[in-house]
Amino acid sequence: MQTILIVEDEKKLAHILSDYLKRDGFKTEMIDDGIEVVPWVKANNPDLILLDLMLPNANGKDICKEIRTFSKVPIIMVTAMIDEVDRLIGLELEADDYICKPFSPKEVVARVKTVLRRSDPDYINTDPLKGFVVNAENYSIILEGKKLDLTPVEFRILSMFINYPGRVYNRDQILNIIFEDGRIVLDRTVDTHIKNLRKKLQAIMPGQEYIRSVYGIGYSFEVS
Repeated sequence: MQTILIVEDEKKLAHILSDYLKRDGFKTEMIDDGIEVVPWVKANNPDLILLDLMLPNANGKDICKEIRTFSKVPIIMVTAMIDEVDRLIGLELEADDYICKPFSPKEVVARVKTVLRRSDPDYINTDPLKGFVVNAENYSIILEGKKLDLTPVEFRILSMFINYPGRVYNRDQILNIIFEDGRIVLDRTVDTHIKNLRKKLQAIMPGQEYIRSVYGIGYSFEVS
């Protein structure tokens, strides 16, 4: 049974998350004081940490940075901040994902499962994303048995989304991934590629909205 450490000073919220995670077969532990986190992680080696950004006696950024000096345990940062830089700083600290308050407990459970799959080096082979087959050698992606007619840039964007479902990317992050040579490109170029990808996905799966717009940030990829 995998252990999820919930680091959250709002006790009611921590217990709600714990209940939802337990229903899905996880074991949970809860800590509400930032100063207790690092010693506990060293002693207990959890499978994943839900780490709130704002905590008594220590902040999530510093805790994440310290944990990364001795452990690669998956970390999902939890924040109530709405500023885009603060939302993304957790990823710069080598967190595996972040989620913003307010959120649905079901969404948190889904994110936990996704990050745990990603942390398994064999997850792409053992748990392929439903309906998609990616072939990096010939730049092709098949959806429900039908080959998508993709440009090289579209292939890179869609491959990125498929490899990290549920993660939210801003336009600059997407540009850095698809244009590795550092060329200067308008960030609205991303919107054009996303629009084209949506049309091609819809042509095969009408009514299925795979690429979700996240207001004020960018895009994420969701598979129901």
